[in-house]
Amino acid sequence: MNLSILIINWKSAHYLRPCLASVFRETQGIEFEVIVVDNASYDGSAELIRTEFPQVTFIQNDQNQGFAKANNLGYRHSSGEILVFLNPDTEVIGNALPTMCSHLRSMPKAGALGCLLLNSDLSVQTSCVQAFPTILSQMLDGDYLRQLFPRWSIWGTKALVDYGGNPVLVDAVSGACLMVERTAFEAVGLFSEDYFMYTEDLELCYKIWKAGYSIYHINDAKVIHHGKGSAGMQEEKGFSTILQKQTLMHFFRQTRGSLYSKLYKVVLGCSAILRLMLVALMLPIAFLMRDPTSLIRALKKWYKVFRWSIGLEVWAEKAGS
Repeated sequence: MNLSILIINWKSAHYLRPCLASVFRETQGIEFEVIVVDNASYDGSAELIRTEFPQVTFIQNDQNQGFAKANNLGYRHSSGEILVFLNPDTEVIGNALPTMCSHLRSMPKAGALGCLLLNSDLSVQTSCVQAFPTILSQMLDGDYLRQLFPRWSIWGTKALVDYGGNPVLVDAVSGACLMVERTAFEAVGLFSEDYFMYTEDLELCYKIWKAGYSIYHINDAKVIHHGKGSAGMQEEKGFSTILQKQTLMHFFRQTRGSLYSKLYKVVLGCSAILRLMLVALMLPIAFLMRDPTSLIRALKKWYKVFRWSIGLEVWAEKAGS
């Protein structure tokens, strides 16, 4: 078997149908298998696969095991020389997966490879590549600065701007469509199950890089990533915002030590205060222009982050609820 495509579903059956349809419609000239692991969502995905995609291997978990653990389970049922971890809220465009396979096999000491991710409106999703994070990059992170300085090394997005047609070495690629050599995946001990959701793809890329493999990005394979397919349902409760910060803090603890991770939390709290003050100053103007929605959303987000930084928001133990 050349390729194993692993998809973790959690309450995303409405995305899963077009995702699977695109995989079988577009992936030609290569032997592949598809494995779907359902994390106890019981959303009709089992019936969908049984009736419309009977060639798919379906695994039903009786509880939500999270992204990393469920992918490791899917891997143990796979046989492909190359693994693709694919989100259910994606759609493959054209010959993306065979193109990715071809590039991965052609590059020296290649461990992982990512493609160009597109938003639903087909604009580029810049999060498809990134540099390994630092406190500075997290403190300055924001759409405006990313657009103003796209080649700034702290973002790692230069590969998107200056792509010349050949695979580009990068630090990390998105887990929404992450292709990994099976031997590399096994050599680094699979996904770390310390992560329930978020940052596990970054941590896997870090382990692959530390093991001496290379990670590449290409623009000539494209996948639509609608985003927030299942996590979006939790956004109103602050699940995504807080869990992203907590898992990144755990990543810093593992890779840079306890002191660095604690400093990250303090700095992020200070950054949240500054952003809250800035948003508060801009709100009266937004209300006058009758368009306060985005600023109110930002206010809620950074208020949650500030509460997390002082220990009033903790979501890791609730992640599976």
